[in-house]
Amino acid sequence: MNSSEKTAARKTSDGVSRRALLSSGLAGGFLLAFHLPLRAAVNEPVQPPDVTDGKFAPNAFIRIDADGATTLVMPQVEMGQGIYTAISMILAEELDADWSQVKLQHAPANEKLYGNPIFIIQATGGSTSVRAFWKPLRAAGASARAMLVQAAAAQWEVDPASCTTSKGVVTHKASGRTLSYGALAQAAGNLTPPKDIQPKDPKDFVYIGQPFKRLDTPDKVNGKAIYGIDAMLPDMKFATLAQCPVFGGEVGKVDDSAAKKIPGVQKIVVLDDLVAVVGDHMWAAKKGLDALKIEWNEGPNARINSKAVWDDLRAASEKDGVVAKSTGDIAKSLATGEKFEASFELPFLAHATMEPLNATVHCKPDSCEIWTGTQIMARVQSEAAKAAGLPVEKVIVNNHLLGGGFGRKLEPDMVVAAVRIAKQVDGPVKVVWTREEDIQHDVYRPVYRDTIAASLSGGKIVGWKYKISGAAIIARWLPPAFQKGIDIDAIDSAVDVPYDIPNFHVEYVRAEAPGVPTGFWRGVGPNNNVFAAECFMDELARKAGKDPVEFRRGMLANQPRFLSVLDLAAEKANWGQPLPARVGRGVCLQPSFGSFIATVVEAEVDEQGEIKLRRVTSVVDTGIAVNPDTIMAQVEGGLIFGLTAALYGEITIDKGRVQQSNFHDYRMLRIDQTPKIQVHVVKSGEMPGGIGETGTTAGPPALRNAIYAATGVALRRLPIDRSLLAAGKKA
Repeated sequence: MNSSEKTAARKTSDGVSRRALLSSGLAGGFLLAFHLPLRAAVNEPVQPPDVTDGKFAPNAFIRIDADGATTLVMPQVEMGQGIYTAISMILAEELDADWSQVKLQHAPANEKLYGNPIFIIQATGGSTSVRAFWKPLRAAGASARAMLVQAAAAQWEVDPASCTTSKGVVTHKASGRTLSYGALAQAAGNLTPPKDIQPKDPKDFVYIGQPFKRLDTPDKVNGKAIYGIDAMLPDMKFATLAQCPVFGGEVGKVDDSAAKKIPGVQKIVVLDDLVAVVGDHMWAAKKGLDALKIEWNEGPNARINSKAVWDDLRAASEKDGVVAKSTGDIAKSLATGEKFEASFELPFLAHATMEPLNATVHCKPDSCEIWTGTQIMARVQSEAAKAAGLPVEKVIVNNHLLGGGFGRKLEPDMVVAAVRIAKQVDGPVKVVWTREEDIQHDVYRPVYRDTIAASLSGGKIVGWKYKISGAAIIARWLPPAFQKGIDIDAIDSAVDVPYDIPNFHVEYVRAEAPGVPTGFWRGVGPNNNVFAAECFMDELARKAGKDPVEFRRGMLANQPRFLSVLDLAAEKANWGQPLPARVGRGVCLQPSFGSFIATVVEAEVDEQGEIKLRRVTSVVDTGIAVNPDTIMAQVEGGLIFGLTAALYGEITIDKGRVQQSNFHDYRMLRIDQTPKIQVHVVKSGEMPGGIGETGTTAGPPALRNAIYAATGVALRRLPIDRSLLAAGKKA
């Protein structure tokens, strides 16, 4: 992209205003002082620490120029979770930066500098952003601050310990002399970064722990925010595509005669597994695609249907699994006391992100440039390079805000498809998937079946045998993490239930649904295991003749953080207070992504089986809360996401085809159905945990348990079958 193209792209982006009527009065104070890199133009290159270009660049995350402008490089991507704000708060805190002079910048594709410490690769997901980068970011900020202090102390010929920092200024306390970070940038850049610098004591935090409003919100409200789908380049064409409706099928014959007559249609691209129509605008491309007559070679997967998938999974779940954890004598304990058994099932789910899948690509013989929103920049770069037939260094990925991710954009398929299409087009082309193409060619949350056997004695669980059966996403997505037949994601929140159970056994059976692509879906293993375990806990409480909260409390003597959130949630939700007929409260207690959360859902079930969500209360202990406002928003959004899945979410398959296609048959919870949600954040000095997925995993079991309390119907499968509630049958 040449300089004139960049200028044109910036002008186009500057003119975007989706909601002009809301553009005034929405950004106040420090929000206006931040510049987010949202323009649909190539990112300015982020120089490695040893290439300063006159800037103080002590590490991969911080750049300070002579004017004092401080650029913080974001190693994780912003997809609505507020991570740009949290990362900037952590870095600015330890750096003692002047908040008004800070700018944010996307990190480039560079796994060496910006790899997620938990995944090793450069990826945003798994509720890891804060907990993975907490130590590296604090160390980066503290080290840079120490270098600036050392530079000032050397100039003044004083002891560095006699200097303090605040808002981008170093002060010598005794003399009152000051120097700005900008004035010290060059001198500090000549110093060697110190080792083992101690970050701040949390009691000295200025930014961390404060409820800051998210930095990206004003531009998202007034329409100035630039997502991947907003990329606009000179002479750009538009395309949309169709893939075989059967998984793994290929293109047979294409009659494009009618499509070519559509005004604005420029080209029909036929590849082995997809057909794309390229047009002057999206409407031409879509109408051209609708006019195509395509014969598909469907292949063997045309025989797949939901019944076969479930029959296979249920058969697999009867087999012995690989032992993930075992303590005590499980066989003896299950023969002791009263034994109970149950099985729980969760369906395929689609992601249905608000921003449709898209990528804009400009392929040339010797280079390829991409504009998109992805959770995996480096992997997208490498996979795009393969598709383009180019070395990795010849591929540039410009990342933008994501209009939702939920794990879907941990996959590179949409970009790879766009590159393959772009190779057949002169100039840049924006490839956008329709909602139907998105839902019917997703990488789905796997089907899972969990079987549990437990024994009760003296009102407590003495034996717990838990078996998970389902796909091994990790085996495909990150093979080195798949060891000895154990998928660490599939067993998450199963091997670490919070309760004191003396005899405890967990197994995993890998069972892949034939032909159906599966991947991460905002929680995956935990939203499966928390559902099964917490639903069965309520059934066992009833068998023991105990209140569900008291039953759990009796097994938490050694878990003070869990006990604390459970007690506070019960208090805030008015647990135990009388309720009308067919109204119930359900509780869920869970360890998820390093956080501790208790949730109570209050729901009403009418005689026809329809469900009204009345109230949701969550108490979260996520360690040090970098930004309590964001934590509350994330839990609220996660609860709505999870409750939507519990009430409506299911992908079904017939003749190898996904039967759902859009929001009319893959429903979302609507605003008038959303209950009052109260989130309480526990003040803690522990290490931060993850928060992006905890609400999602909490909602379904708490709702199911509320229904159980209201009706006596013990549902064991999602989505909720209203006919069982109307008929009053046991699930």
